[in-house]
Amino acid sequence: MFNRTNHRSIHFNRPFQLPDTEETFAAGDYDVDEDEVLIEGLSWLAYRRVATFIKVPATIENQYRMRLIAIEPDELERIITLDGTGNIPHSQPHA
Repeated sequence: MFNRTNHRSIHFNRPFQLPDTEETFAAGDYDVDEDEVLIEGLSWLAYRRVATFIKVPATIENQYRMRLIAIEPDELERIITLDGTGNIPHSQPHA
C-alpha cells in the first residue's frame, strides 16, 4: 500500500481551542499534516485521507513540548472558518 503525507501551513488570526483539549492556543502559523493511503483496485490514482494532525510548537506554556494533535478534518475547517469571522468561542462544550 502506498502512503503519502500532505503538508500545509494555516494562519490563525486569533487564539483558538482544539477539541478534546483544555488549552487555548496562541494566534499564529501552524503546520498541518494529512496522511493519505492509495485506494487500490481503481484504474486511476486516488487517495483516501486517514489522519489529520496539527503541529503545536514547543512554548513556555506547554513546557517546551512540541506535539502533534489528531483532529477531524471537518473540525479543523470549522475552526478555520470561525477564525475568519472572528467568532471563535473561548470554551467549547464537550458532548
